[in-house]
Amino acid sequence: MKVFKFGGASVKDAAGVRNVAEVLKHFSLDDLIVVVSAMGKTTNALEEVVWAYTYGRDASAKVDELESRHLLVLGEVAPDDAASRTALEDQFHALRSILEQPLSQEVDHYYDQIVAFGELWSTLVVSAHLNAAGITNGWVDARTIIRTDARYRAANVDWDVSAQQAHGLLEKAPKKPSRIVTQGFIGRTKHGSTTTLGREGSDFSAAIFAYLLDAESVTIWKDVPGMFNADPNRFPNTRLLEHISYKEAIELSYFGASVIHPRTLQPLQRKHIPLYVRSFIDLKAPGSAISEATDHDTLIPSFIVKPNQLLVSVTPRDLSFIVEENLGEIFKLFAKRNVRIDLMQNSAVAFTVAVEDTPRSRALIEELRNDYEVLYNDGCELVTVRHFDEPTLAVLTEGKRILIEQRSRATARYVTKAV
Repeated sequence: MKVFKFGGASVKDAAGVRNVAEVLKHFSLDDLIVVVSAMGKTTNALEEVVWAYTYGRDASAKVDELESRHLLVLGEVAPDDAASRTALEDQFHALRSILEQPLSQEVDHYYDQIVAFGELWSTLVVSAHLNAAGITNGWVDARTIIRTDARYRAANVDWDVSAQQAHGLLEKAPKKPSRIVTQGFIGRTKHGSTTTLGREGSDFSAAIFAYLLDAESVTIWKDVPGMFNADPNRFPNTRLLEHISYKEAIELSYFGASVIHPRTLQPLQRKHIPLYVRSFIDLKAPGSAISEATDHDTLIPSFIVKPNQLLVSVTPRDLSFIVEENLGEIFKLFAKRNVRIDLMQNSAVAFTVAVEDTPRSRALIEELRNDYEVLYNDGCELVTVRHFDEPTLAVLTEGKRILIEQRSRATARYVTKAV
């Protein structure tokens, strides 16, 4: 059994939904769990509904627009499926019922209840089209499988209960080979409240299903040929990473690369399930593979550039040493403000960090100034190169002033500023 995940870009319109069927026809003998995200831009639109609802504004026009769009696509890809149309209309009725109720819980609770509809709608459309195209499948509500805690917008999975609920899932398919269409990104608490899994939640859902069902592999279908050693929109002559290890993918993700989130990789690593990133536009493209094998990790330098950085230096007012007590206090403030440290370095009297330049970071600087001397440079870039070579470093730092340089055996990192 294999797990396939299709993101919002792959099901953004009727043509995209039809293409999902074309991809699946190449795997006609395989049992498949097909995890689908919300149609492109739907999550953003539902977030607008959330904020309108929580601030007491009328969101009915946005909901009407979303319903018209989904019914239009359904009508194009499965025009004779009256049952799916009714199911889709029922989902929109459920959303409107939520919006008619007065606020009684925290905003994040409502965020999850409302935003989760995007995945429910898209999977109803995809499932209907697959059946119309002769790919018989069963539609399954992922919330009946994935049990989570009540940490809204970033829920944690209860693996034991989820495993119990996943038992026999493939038997819910109408016939062999088993095809199940389900949602990414969503789960449910033991009390029945919908939750979402946070950043890259649909990729994570695919990994959860693979882990629970001991899948042969996971494939994430994208509109790009695979993973590259740098952002192809920013750098010419990027190279495809055809094969890297779980560890390398996690390192790249930590440093800010747009690869697979560590939460997706961890359950796959535990059961040695390989992950493939392939193009739904070009099925002949080899794509990228992530597995335990480390043979290819060092062959191609990978570089990540994070712009819009602040380089912040914190010094005790009396120029006393920076010691563990100071660092403990400083880290607590970073955690309190939810400011992620991208790079850090300390000397005898200063603690220096690179952070993204956001309102939270600016507010943190002002709070630190209550007890410390704080200086900062804005407009900086953080450059990270894995498996570096000197020519690559020279190109990436050319014409820039280097404010901080750090090197280990595998990684070089620079905070730079334009001259």
